[in-house]
Order: sequence, then structure tokens, then C-alpha cells
Amino acid sequence: MHFLGGFVGLIGCKVSCNLKAPVHILWISMNNFPSVRAMDKEKKESVSFTKGLLQSEELYQYILETSVYPREPEPLKELRDITATHPRSIMATAPDAGQLIAMLLKLTNAKRTIEVGVFTGYSLLLTALTIPEDGKIVAVDLNRDAYDIGLPVIRRAGVENKIDFIESEALPVLDQLLEDPENENGFDFAFIDADKINYWNYHERLMKLVKVGGIVVYDNTLWGGTVAMPEECTPEKMREGRQRTLDLNKLLAADPRVQISLAPLGDGITICRRIH
Repeated sequence: MHFLGGFVGLIGCKVSCNLKAPVHILWISMNNFPSVRAMDKEKKESVSFTKGLLQSEELYQYILETSVYPREPEPLKELRDITATHPRSIMATAPDAGQLIAMLLKLTNAKRTIEVGVFTGYSLLLTALTIPEDGKIVAVDLNRDAYDIGLPVIRRAGVENKIDFIESEALPVLDQLLEDPENENGFDFAFIDADKINYWNYHERLMKLVKVGGIVVYDNTLWGGTVAMPEECTPEKMREGRQRTLDLNKLLAADPRVQISLAPLGDGITICRRIH
């Protein structure tokens, strides 16, 4: 989850605003990331929230504790715990979304992958652990600092050799990959969790890089639940991201090159299977 700018709001709030039914949304305060907490006014105690769009924190915790955490490899758990201490820990891939990504990687027998937006590397490590020993990941992020936090865990897991980390804007890297004809249709999988303004630009390039039958996954495609809200009901600082997400979702839904599924995991992930 890489947001374009800070915004202030509530977490797990229910909003009506003349809608036919209340919409459960995920609002994050980027100005208070170290705790990402809401205050229970009656109990006068801090209540922690995690990243998810389900109607109750208890239900989300049930899913994590029953299905996700028991199957989570130890290196991923270690990196998740380390990332939790980062001021912007909410930017990490949600573990339940990560579990689905790992399954998609296995189902497609992915070997060559692309990741745009790395942060501390939870989804990157997950991919490296899942693909074969001779698999390769082209990982791109503007800022190496967060990646360096997770790098010791990646090294201890013995999978650094699978990762080609590039500190750069992503579009020039994708364009450079396309300069080599062998890279066209040469990748099996891509995961995009970066600047929303360029999602469609990434998509156009990935439709040439990822093979027919390959998978592209986009993160944050529900934008805190605001995609189901009128603009006037959306916090001002979330409106630009909301509109970009709405535009992307419409474009993906109309793209004949892909079969899609928008899953309400984390902040929403859209799975695109290239069919043309």
C-alpha cells in the first residue's frame, strides 16, 4: 500500500451520507502511523486496528489466526513483526492478501516475476520463497531505505539471489525491459503496489511483458472503501486517489486482454489474468 499523500480520517468507520446502505470503509491517519489506533471513548483505552475492509476487527483476526498465521513461513512472520514497528507499517502487503498471492504464484508455476513497490519487502520475500530456486524477481522501488530494513531477513531466508532490486521510478525500468525482445511475454507474474497515478501506464507495459496466461495483481483497488461512496462523502485528501482508483477499475473491467477478479482482501486487490 503506497499512498500518494497523507490523509486524516477514521479506521473502520461506517458512513451513510445518503447511501442506500451504510458503507464500511478503512480510513487511515497517515499523520499517526506509529500507532494507527482509534480511541474507545467509553473504556478510555487504545484499540488497535489492522488493515482490512471486513465489518469487524474480530472477524478479520479470526481469518488471520485460523487460516493465515498458522501457514505463514517463519521469515515472513519475522519480517511482518519488524515492519510493524515502522512508522508507515500500514504500507505493507496485508498477510491475507499475501497468502492468496502465494497460491497464485504456485498455480501459475511462476518463475519470472515483476514487483513494483517494495517497501520493507513482505510480498517480495513471499514471492522469493514461493518461486523455484532458479526463479528471478525484478523488484523496483523509488526508495531503498525501507527495503534495507527487510533485507537481513531476506538474506537469512537464503533467497536474495532471486531478487534484482532496482532503486528507480518504475516506468523507465519497464520500458528498458521492453527494449529486449526476449522479455516480451517473458514474465509469469507481476505485483503492483505503487503510485496510483501510473497504474494504467504500468498495465499497458505489463500486457506486453507478462505472458498470455500470466497474472498481474494490483493492490489498493478499493481505496479504503471510498470507491463505494459519493465524492462529497469522501475525505478531501482521499478524493484524488479515489478517483484514480475508480478510473483504473473501469479500465480494467473493460479491458478485453484480461480476465479479472476484484477481491476484498487488505485494501482490495484486483487479479488480472492475461488472455490476449
